Amino acid sequence: MAKTVTVDASGLSCPQPVILTRQALQGVPGESDSRIEVLVDTATSRDNCSRVAEKEGWKVAVEERSDGGYKLVLTR
Repeated sequence: MAKTVTVDASGLSCPQPVILTRQALQGVPGESDSRIEVLVDTATSRDNCSRVAEKEGWKVAVEERSDGGYKLVLTR
């Protein structure tokens, strides 16, 4: 079963969302079904966190939330 880790970086300014995302990426073992959800509230944080995840070999799917923020779903 896939383990989901949620990182709530809403309300934080850069570079905090990127730092929290990077820590979550490093904390997940190399399982193929790992999943991380990152919650951010700005387009800049969305882009920066996506870039970090993609550089680490993760796939990124972006969902807009009803409150105007974003949920990044990171999978291997």
